[in-house]
Parts: sequence; structure tokens; C-alpha cells
Amino acid sequence: MTATADLTKVLDKEYQDKSLAEIVAASVAALKGVSESDAALLAQAFNIKTVGDLGTNKFFRAAFALATLADSAG
Repeated sequence: MTATADLTKVLDKEYQDKSLAEIVAASVAALKGVSESDAALLAQAFNIKTVGDLGTNKFFRAAFALATLADSAG
């Protein structure tokens, strides 16, 4: 199954034509709105260095799940 997404809204221009594997391995600074200093703080606080690390971080996943549950609870 093939999925498509418009990555121009979430990635800096230099990463928009990269493969998904390259994006997941890239620094979190590849995300639009995340600066190099933000990336350094995430690495220091949570050992998050890549987009993949951010997406699989247990604290961020728990917060996302809680927010989703709260939204569905009304």
C-alpha cells in the first residue's frame, strides 16, 4: 500500500525531497519550526536526536495519547 503526504508543511525545504528513511534519521531541526537550539535542548533533556527519536519518545507518545483521549471524551 502506498501512502502520500504533503511534507512541505512539516519539513524544512532541504528535507522535502528526502526519503522517509532519511527524514526519520535526520535531526529534529529538519522539522519546520524546530531550530538547532531547540534540537540541542531536546537532546539534552530527552536524548532525542532524530525525527524518529521524537516520534517514538515514550513521554511524547504518552502525552499524545492523553490529549487524544481528552479530545474524544469531549
